[in-house]
Amino acid sequence: MSLHPTPIDPIPVETERVARAAFPRGTVITRLRDEFAELYRDEDFQTLYPRRGQPGLAPWRLALVTVFQFLEHLSDRQAADAVRSRIDWKYALGLELSDPGFHFSVLTEFRARLLNTSPFKVSYLSRPR
Repeated sequence: MSLHPTPIDPIPVETERVARAAFPRGTVITRLRDEFAELYRDEDFQTLYPRRGQPGLAPWRLALVTVFQFLEHLSDRQAADAVRSRIDWKYALGLELSDPGFHFSVLTEFRARLLNTSPFKVSYLSRPR
C-alpha cells in the first residue's frame, strides 16, 4: 500500500441531507466532523506508507474511525460495520451513503503501522495541535 495524499473530501450532498434530517441536532460523531474537519490529514501519515505501490485507504479516515471506535467502545468488526451502516459515520468520514466500507482487518493493519513506525510516533505525538 502506498499513500497518495488527497484533501479531505467534502461531505456528499445526499449524505449531508439525510444526516441532517435524521439527526437535526447532530450526534457526537457529526459534531466532531463539523468542529474538527481537518483533525487529521493524509500528510500527517506520510512516514507510514511507501511512495510507490497500490494506493491504500485514506489514512485520515482510518484515524477518525479509530477515534470513533474508541469513543463508542467498538471492536474492529463493529467499527467496520458502523462505517458501512451508520449515517453519522458516513457524514463524518465524507462518504456516499452507498459506500461499502472496508474489511475490519484494515483497522488492525493501520494501528500496526502507527505502532511500528517510531519516527511517526515521535513527530506526530509531539506535534502541537
